[in-house]
Amino acid sequence: MLAGCATLPKVNEDGSIEARLGQRIDVGGPKVTPLKGLEDSRCPMEARCIWAGRVRLEVKVETGRGRSVRELASDKPLTVADGQLELLGVMPPTSTQRPIAPGDYRFALKFSGGL
Repeated sequence: MLAGCATLPKVNEDGSIEARLGQRIDVGGPKVTPLKGLEDSRCPMEARCIWAGRVRLEVKVETGRGRSVRELASDKPLTVADGQLELLGVMPPTSTQRPIAPGDYRFALKFSGGL
């Protein structure tokens, strides 16, 4: 990689785009930056759970109308302008063996709709 070039975000088969905490991405309309993890109650991969759990994030959302800090949860899409922002996936999986460092998280985000 050349000096000064940023790493491009990964685009998944489902059209979602992966971002790390602090990484600003364009999701096909708004620009989104995951700022802080608020909750990660996903079931650890070594456990059996009745509820799969969820992830909640504080995100900065930038549109042509301005920017705002909002909460995005894996179980509830966020209305942005005339579309929906979804948190479709979170990596790595949780584990009972080790905690996840904030810098290791990757969030798969997808925007449906238009601005």
